[in-house]
Amino acid sequence: MSHFLQKLLPRSLRSEKKTVTPKKLPAAQYQALTALKCRIWYNQYGGYCLPEASLHRTAPRKILRGEAYEPETIEFMRAHCHGGDVVHAGTYFGDFLPALSQACDSNCLVWAFEPNRENYRCAQITTLINALNNVQLQNAGLGDAPATLHMRTRDSQGVSLGGKSHLVVAGEFNANTDEEVRIVTIDSVVGDERPVSIIQLDVEDHEKAALSGALQTISRCLPIIILEVRKGSDLLQSEWFDRTIISLGYRQTATLHGNTVFEYHGES
Repeated sequence: MSHFLQKLLPRSLRSEKKTVTPKKLPAAQYQALTALKCRIWYNQYGGYCLPEASLHRTAPRKILRGEAYEPETIEFMRAHCHGGDVVHAGTYFGDFLPALSQACDSNCLVWAFEPNRENYRCAQITTLINALNNVQLQNAGLGDAPATLHMRTRDSQGVSLGGKSHLVVAGEFNANTDEEVRIVTIDSVVGDERPVSIIQLDVEDHEKAALSGALQTISRCLPIIILEVRKGSDLLQSEWFDRTIISLGYRQTATLHGNTVFEYHGES
């Protein structure tokens, strides 16, 4: 409709474009809301729901700059995920999900695990923003048996730990910093029929338990295993790891952003 004809219409029927200036809620009112507090941002792989409580953490800051967190790890997984499903834990707000989902074969899935409730809700929204229909997202952590444990999600000052949230041992529960979480095993969730190409774990010192709950899947599929192990951990040098993983024919082949990559090279 021409500008002249629009002027002849009543103001209520005109379709003139107007700029709306966003108005912020007062800080106290905003903080009192029980709604999920988040921001939506984008990089080359897609869109993400970032939890506001952990915007100070490295991964959200990368996304806010339009970058990817651990791009070498992401590209390695994209290049090697063909022929099977991907197991990805902890998922955080879903910073790996768009890239992995896009790279998977059409008949394959991404099994994603995030026990922290706030992070899980953000990861859910990330899957919706990107229409990631091949992602199976679980609000759960990984272990060697089904259980209910406690996870530290905030420090003593109440600041979110974000992706550094971690399980606490029995007797150390703190109601001000911890939340109850569900634990499942990879073997029980994935089952004994799905092919698996990669198992990638960033589970904050819980790698041994998570691997123990995946031994049937590992023996059956011999997937690439990618582990982020904290400095000071002796897991990769332990007799258990040598007997349980290395003895199957695995060899360390790469290090990516502090993640150690193990690939099957045949039984020795």
